[in-house]
Amino acid sequence: MTGSTGSTPSPSPSPSRRNRRRTVTAAAILTAAAVTAAFALTLDGSDDREEKAGEPAAVTGSAVPAPADESLLALARRDASDPLAVGRADAPVVLIEYSDFQCPFCGRFARTTKPELLRSYVDKGILRIEWRNFPIFGEESEQAALAGWAAGRQKKFWEFHDVAYGKPRERNSGAFDAENLIAMAREAGVADIERFQADMASDRARSAVRADQEEGYNLGVTSTPAFLVNGKPILGAQPTATFEEAVETAADTAEAAGR
Repeated sequence: MTGSTGSTPSPSPSPSRRNRRRTVTAAAILTAAAVTAAFALTLDGSDDREEKAGEPAAVTGSAVPAPADESLLALARRDASDPLAVGRADAPVVLIEYSDFQCPFCGRFARTTKPELLRSYVDKGILRIEWRNFPIFGEESEQAALAGWAAGRQKKFWEFHDVAYGKPRERNSGAFDAENLIAMAREAGVADIERFQADMASDRARSAVRADQEEGYNLGVTSTPAFLVNGKPILGAQPTATFEEAVETAADTAEAAGR
């Protein structure tokens, strides 16, 4: 940082400088969270044979969440019309999730932890969950992300999400090919399949997925799932209790701050 040490106020940073600063801060926080999670994993002696050497992998174990960063609160979009979000737009706590439909750890979170969070916090107006597409496992991940976005255009994103994560699926084996994605959309209740296919293939879909992905990369996300709970990073398929503690702490902090 440059500048004098006198009492002359420095000019306000430009939006681009503020964004760069936030990116650097967020990346540092996520790196610290990853180190903490990896250390906890080492102590735990845990292992997951579903992961393949050299591929991005979510961290498991009993990692302690990293400290919150107030500047990351601005990443919550709080758009009441966002079909890729669930919960009140003005909920005191927002959980942002960066996920890949082919990630087994993301599936574990979707099947075990998310239902508990919906029941205990979202339904009570305490928590809002905002999804970010973060496909990292290749073409099938990309197509699944586009399909999820397209389902959202017909208000069926979360139904598609639940179908896609309904059971473990072998990665890059055709489970998310065009035919199966259409079948998932039908099962999720997507009414207009022609529109679904057109939306999937649209530039708007690709732009939306790319924007989510770039947001994650700018934060330093390199594996899935990755979460921000009111700016507090949590990496990997942590136990449900870890998320419950993070949500309750964030809710208490928000109440104390009058948010």
